[in-house]
Amino acid sequence: MEYTKLDVWLESRKLTNMLYTLSKQFPKEEIYGLTNQMRRCAISIPSNIAEGCGRQTSKDTVNFLHISRGSLYELETQCFLALDQRYIDEIQFNSIFELIQICKRLLNGFINYYKKL
Repeated sequence: MEYTKLDVWLESRKLTNMLYTLSKQFPKEEIYGLTNQMRRCAISIPSNIAEGCGRQTSKDTVNFLHISRGSLYELETQCFLALDQRYIDEIQFNSIFELIQICKRLLNGFINYYKKL
């Protein structure tokens, strides 16, 4: 399966790009803290989808999709923390939160698809 054509991968890539744009405005003292952690989480989401698609068994694929989902939930929490610290405003939070929910739905559907194989 060509992962670059999958909606779940495309949307998670959008999420990563949105997060990078938002995190550019974070305070410089957060570069090794929340900024770095959020970026690593965001990168992990499409990367693990891609790695999972490259695996030979459905079980291996599902394992990497679960890792991707874990990173997605971690990123969601970090967005709440960025909002709490006022690094992002409500409008920015709502935009990224909406994209996170889209990615969750797509990823859960993809996991369910692979579990049936």
